[in-house]
Amino acid sequence: MRLARARAIVDHVVTNASGPVSVFVADTHGELVAAATMDGAAPDTRLNAQRKAYTAARSDATSTGELAEKARGDAVERASFDPFFTFFLGGIAVFEDGTRIGAVGVSGLPGEVDEQLALKAIEYTATAGA
Repeated sequence: MRLARARAIVDHVVTNASGPVSVFVADTHGELVAAATMDGAAPDTRLNAQRKAYTAARSDATSTGELAEKARGDAVERASFDPFFTFFLGGIAVFEDGTRIGAVGVSGLPGEVDEQLALKAIEYTATAGA
C-alpha cells in the first residue's frame, strides 16, 4: 500500500463520514500506513479500526464480514484464528491488479456504514489514481 493512496483513503473516509469515526489503513501484514481519529470518536474506535484492517489484510477473506460468514459454522476454524482478528463489519481488503496490497478498517458508526465508507474510499482512490 503506497502512502499516497493510504492518505487519500483516510481523507475520503473522514470527509464522507456522517459521524465521528476512526480509520486505519494497513499494509499486507496489517501494519499501519495511515490513520486518523475524528474529533468526537469514541476511544475504542481506534483499536477497532486497527483490528478490522489487520483482519482484512491478513486473512484469506476480502472483508471482516466475509470472514465472519466463513467461520460462523465451524467452531474449530473460529478457535484457530489469530486472537487479534475481529468479525465486526468495516474491514475491507484492498487489491491492485488482483493482488492484495493492504486493507482499510473503519469504526465508529453502525457496521454496515463503516463497511460502506471503507468500500467507497477504496473505489474512489482506485479510480482517482491515488
